[in-house]
Amino acid sequence: MRGTKNIFADLGFPDAETHLLKAELVTRIQGVITAQALTQVAAAQRMGLSQPDVSRLLNGQFREISVERLMRLLTRLGCDIDITIRNHGKAVAPRDTIHLQGAPV
Repeated sequence: MRGTKNIFADLGFPDAETHLLKAELVTRIQGVITAQALTQVAAAQRMGLSQPDVSRLLNGQFREISVERLMRLLTRLGCDIDITIRNHGKAVAPRDTIHLQGAPV
């Protein structure tokens, strides 16, 4: 059996696309924390979380956290987020992008 590009779909998870998106966002959060050489305590302060919450998040316990909240955590770490909405296979026009600006770091 050949797998898809979504491990959550391969494992039969409901809402596999949402799980994959959340996992990708958490991976980005981990990358930012590493790139900025933040401790979990410092990252927690910036994101408005407790250190144990950061630990759980980075250890894969993010099922109950919404995509919106994960994006908010990224902006609190200083990341900008662009969301592009377009018809499949069509070129992107500037008005098709929503921009969320990160907090100054």
